[in-house]
Amino acid sequence: MEKYNEATIQRPNGHRVIDGLIVNIDLPILVEQIRKEKAWECSDRNAVTIFKSNRMRIVLIALHKGAQMLEHKTDDIISLQILDGQVQFNTIKQSAVLNKGQMITLHEGIPHSLLAIEETVFLLTLTPVAEGQRL
Repeated sequence: MEKYNEATIQRPNGHRVIDGLIVNIDLPILVEQIRKEKAWECSDRNAVTIFKSNRMRIVLIALHKGAQMLEHKTDDIISLQILDGQVQFNTIKQSAVLNKGQMITLHEGIPHSLLAIEETVFLLTLTPVAEGQRL
């Protein structure tokens, strides 16, 4: 029943459980790991999927100050939980500045964007919406 993430060139120690009855996730170790990877040095961001099933996905994302996630939308309900740093989260109708310890949720299909006001680490959780339950 367990599903594993295989090691890659970018993450040679990447072999870890990403789905199972219980998945133990050590966030401080993963944050340290993604901040040491080449993608963090060579890009304005780095990310790692830390849980993935057909009903939910959790991604740990680190952004350098000034990094942007340009406007996009998803078919999933999402939540962002700020672990460290500060971001500006925007939709067409609203904007919110989120600080460490804050969280925001958004229904599917709503265009949104993000700007890292300072170096930021956050958890992105995506939950698919069943076809008959979409807004």
